[in-house]
Amino acid sequence: MNTEETSRFVRLRVELVVEIDDPGAVTEAALRRLADEDDVPADERAHAEEAVTEDTAEALAFLVDPFDLVNAVPGVELAQASWSSETVDYDPDSPDWDLDEDDADDDEDERVGIGS
Repeated sequence: MNTEETSRFVRLRVELVVEIDDPGAVTEAALRRLADEDDVPADERAHAEEAVTEDTAEALAFLVDPFDLVNAVPGVELAQASWSSETVDYDPDSPDWDLDEDDADDDEDERVGIGS
């Protein structure tokens, strides 16, 4: 494929599983960040405060900014981002949590020319 046929856009999928050791600290950090944002309307602020206070996963999602992941990468501009969070049961020994599972399929696709 030559340069003219190649899209300039890349979908980067990142999946993280984090352990929350101190839910209160996460909630407090989210509330501090929310308090620092001057341009949030009062009704949205109240809704956000309730969400981050009631759900640590929501507080974490409020603190994580996809722009921060690519901000310092030269030649890259974030075109669109979406993310979500959820509380999950995690067992690192379970095959359900094999992070390389999707990569194996992608590697096979690349070897046979799928998606090129």
